[in-house]
This record gives sequence, C-alpha cells and structure tokens, in this order.
Amino acid sequence: MVSHAGSRLLADLADTTTLTAQLSAVLADRMAPQTVHDPGRVLADIAVMIADGGQCLSDIATLVDQPGVFGPVASDTTCRRVLESMTDADLCAVAQARAAAREVAWAQRGEQTGAVLPASLVCGRPLLSRDGRAVLVIDEDATLVIAHSEKEQARPTFKHTFGFHPVLAFCDNTNEALTGMLRAGNAGSNTAADHIEVIDAALAQVPAEYRHGYPILLRFDGAGASKALLAHLRGLREDGVDAEFSVGWALGAREHAAIAALPESAWTAAIDVDGDPREGAGVVELTGMFPAAALADYPAGLRVIARRERPHPGAQLDLIEERDGWRYTCFATDTQHGQHAWLDARHRSHARVEDRIRCGKDTGLGRFPSKVFAINKAWLACALVAIDLIAWAQTTLLHDQPALAKAEPKTLRYRLLHVAARLVRGGRRLRLKIDKTWRWAHELATAFARLRALPTPLT
Repeated sequence: MVSHAGSRLLADLADTTTLTAQLSAVLADRMAPQTVHDPGRVLADIAVMIADGGQCLSDIATLVDQPGVFGPVASDTTCRRVLESMTDADLCAVAQARAAAREVAWAQRGEQTGAVLPASLVCGRPLLSRDGRAVLVIDEDATLVIAHSEKEQARPTFKHTFGFHPVLAFCDNTNEALTGMLRAGNAGSNTAADHIEVIDAALAQVPAEYRHGYPILLRFDGAGASKALLAHLRGLREDGVDAEFSVGWALGAREHAAIAALPESAWTAAIDVDGDPREGAGVVELTGMFPAAALADYPAGLRVIARRERPHPGAQLDLIEERDGWRYTCFATDTQHGQHAWLDARHRSHARVEDRIRCGKDTGLGRFPSKVFAINKAWLACALVAIDLIAWAQTTLLHDQPALAKAEPKTLRYRLLHVAARLVRGGRRLRLKIDKTWRWAHELATAFARLRALPTPLT
C-alpha cells in the first residue's frame, strides 16, 4: 500500500509538458561526473512536494519514502544544497525553462480541450476582444508573508508585522503563477521599478503567439498607478504587445472636487457580478472634470472612472465620505470603448488575484522556510512551478469536472493527490490500483488516461 498516489499525476505532468527536461537542460552545466541527482529533476520533485502540501524541505520524505511511486528522489539535504547553490543567473534560466514548458502545456491544453486559452470572466461572461478572441488577463499584486523567526531580509512591514513583501503575477484565464519577486518586508508598495520588472517577467512567460499582437489586459491595484509604470505599460505597444491596463487610482482632494462638481444625473448604475444593476452603487467618468494639466504626465487617452456605493458596516471613511454618506473608489484605464459600468466590473474582477494569492500561500508561498534569502528565492521559484502544475492539471486533465477544476489546493489534495493505492507488479510493469469505492477514483483514473494521451514534442 502507498499513499499520496495521486501526486504521481503531477510528477508525470511535469515530465509530459517537458518541464523536467527543460529544467535539466538549463542546469546541465551544474552536473559534475559524480552527481547522482539531476538538479533539474530535484527542482521538479520539490515542486511536486510543495503542490502535495509540503511546507519545508524535510517534507520531501513523502516522495523519498515511496520509491515505487516516485522513483529515486533526492534527500532533504541534497535538495537544500541544490537550492542554496542557485544563483540569480540560474533562476533566470529556470524562468526560461518554465516559459518553454508553458508553451508546450498550452498547446496540449488546446489539443485536449479545444481552447488553448480559456476566457477570463467578467460578470459571468467571457472577456473577449472585438475580434472574438479571449483576452489574456494578467493580474499583479503584492502580499505580506509573515516570518516567525529572524531570517535574512525579513523586515517590519507597513502593517506592523514582520516578514517579506513579495510581488506576484497570475494569469487570470488559467490561474497560473507567471512570476514572482521576493522582497524584504519593508519594500515599498509603489516601487515602480519592481512592478516593471515583474510585469516584464510575466509577459516573458507567455508564449510568443499570445504575447505579440494578441489582446492583453494588465490589472493592478492602487500601487500600480505610478507614472513610470503606466508609461512603461503604454510603451509595450512599441514592442508589438497589444496591452491595455486597468489600475487602481488614489482618491484625493482633486478627485473629491471633481465628484462634488458633478450633477446627480451624471451617475449611472453600477452592475454586480451577474451583470445586473447593483442597488445603491453608481459609476461616472472624472477625466473631463480635471484641470487640463492634471493628467499631462500620464499616457494619452488615460481615463479615470469613479465608483460610489453605500459603505458596509465598519468601513473606514474620510471626512467628505462621512458628510455625504457615500464611499468612493477610482480606477484608471486606457481602454477607449465600453460602458463605464462594464469597465468598472472588469476592473473589480482584479479581486480574484486575492484568491490566487490565498491558494498560493497554501502552495508554498505562505512560508519561506530558510534563514537564507537565496534559498527562499529558489523556494519561491519552486512554489511557482507547483502552482503551475496544479493549474495545468485542472485546466487540461480535469477541465470537464467543475468541482475539481475549481477546487482549491486543500480540497484537491484530499480528493485526488493524497489518495491511497496498491502498488502492483505484473507484466514487467508497476500499476497503481485505486480503491474503486473511492468517490473520485474514476476522475483520477481519467486524468491519468488523459495525461498518457497528451501529445509531446518530437524534440
């Protein structure tokens, strides 16, 4: 009897998408003649362990102790040495390997499901460009990861905690973790250079067919409204990246003055998640209410749209909001078409990145296990791979099982990854026999069958 048999699905998926081979290729020069464990394979095994629920390197024992299921796996000591030896150049090579494997994974998804890129949803409807293509949506956000002990680069944060302040970028269409940057806890939220580096790295993860000449939407919260970042996003068009942005916008005296000057008739009803008018909420465009020079340093065509709604109990309001009883928020976009309510709903869908981060924290991002910053950066790279493996499994192998395709990591582990099985030898082969009375046995067996049927590149 063996446990965690379903995690073999992720290990096989890493092989089938060429991820393991790509990692081995970019790290091939690190292998000495006496090296027993391929560094690329070690990173893939760590990613599988993290996807399986591992929180530290000693959890690799889950794989090590079951060689019949997972084959020869490096010890936690060897894993630590591999992570410790990873330089910034190595991490860049790992990112290139991930991008190459992602291109294969997307093509395989297209073969299996008929849709290489699933559509992102706004108000329950697919977000499509004018020519009917699914818009590629990249959501970027920062989060805080608490450290409970002294660790290198762990610092006090703006929320009076102690730890790290990484920036992450996710693909909203597929829930893949495109990239991440591990930063000290006191790193600024509005650091334009960091956001630019992250968004460029995220775009580099997208296959070329969906990066150049393809409709892309980049969404940020209020930390993305810096002039330098918005200028960079607009400049992407010069490189053939057909990108638009939607970013949170700080609400100050200028915005309040513009709102106060608007007649009540200027407001139109906002819409809810189902696309129906939302009672007690409205939207309006403020762009024309600003002084002529107010937006001179921002990209041409920038639009600022405000939203108001009655505050929920306990909401923090400023003096103006307390006076008129409305809570206001703003966002900016360079999209020139679409109703204000729809643009507002599209921007508010950025909130889904919070779910992606929450699930990511349950898949390696919630705890950086080492005192050494370099090891934690390598751990972050493995966690991103782990999140990708789960996303690929759900969108390619479980796409027609809504309960599993949308399941969060903890649920997926209970139903599939941690399932017990019997390891049987016969016909010179090893087989996993899953208990047929297990409620999700058929779905797991189907996923394995689909995995074996996926096409693989010739080279």
